[in-house]
Amino acid sequence: MKQRLLVLCLGLATSSWGFQSFEVATIKPNASSDNRVRIGIQPGGRFVASGMTLKQLIAFAYDLRDFQITGEPGWASAERFDINAKGDGSGEGPDAIRIMMRALLAERFQLKSHEETKEMSVYALVVGKGGSKLVKSASGGPGPQIRLGRGGISGKGMPIDLLVRQLSQNVGRTVLDKTGLTGNYDIELNFSAEAGPGGLPGSPDAVAGTGSNGPTIFTAVQEQLGLKLEPTRGPVKILAVDSVSKLTED
Repeated sequence: MKQRLLVLCLGLATSSWGFQSFEVATIKPNASSDNRVRIGIQPGGRFVASGMTLKQLIAFAYDLRDFQITGEPGWASAERFDINAKGDGSGEGPDAIRIMMRALLAERFQLKSHEETKEMSVYALVVGKGGSKLVKSASGGPGPQIRLGRGGISGKGMPIDLLVRQLSQNVGRTVLDKTGLTGNYDIELNFSAEAGPGGLPGSPDAVAGTGSNGPTIFTAVQEQLGLKLEPTRGPVKILAVDSVSKLTED
């Protein structure tokens, strides 16, 4: 497939789907060979990402994990993209970015889907008996910065809900935040690459991790973060993809 640069200039604050839209968004195929995934949310409603598959973008836009998305075609987990998008300044933070991303996916990939709810096995993230070992981020820094990979989660300025999402991706179940912790944290978590799928799907060793001889993610969470993953059951939201199209050539 030849290289192409797709530039989307939405201009309006809302799209025809009723979602707030990015003011300008650029999407292009990722041509790198290292398969790393990077995500950055910056002030002013800016979203920058590299090496993300469509399924990963859907997961981000709808605040889901990989296992909560069904019905997508195979290429949605294979082809990777780089995105540089900017809002009009009226909305910032992960929630506002997600809403704008939904409009972008509907616009450029003609994504149509519906939600379902199923009772499934989940994990509750709680504070361990010895107390939390999380280190709060210094104030005044940029938005959350994350590096993901098999055997590692590294981030600066990460709120607990963002950690919960990445843990869910690794353990293959929804994780519910029961810690009661607030604020943003600098997090460095290393565990066995064989303990779970690792980071976002298809993103090997974006963080070094500890290899196959390291602790399981459950042990690492307890020893390195002072938290604990406890098995339980609860409702899980599922997004079923009804239809989606590849990006078209200009």
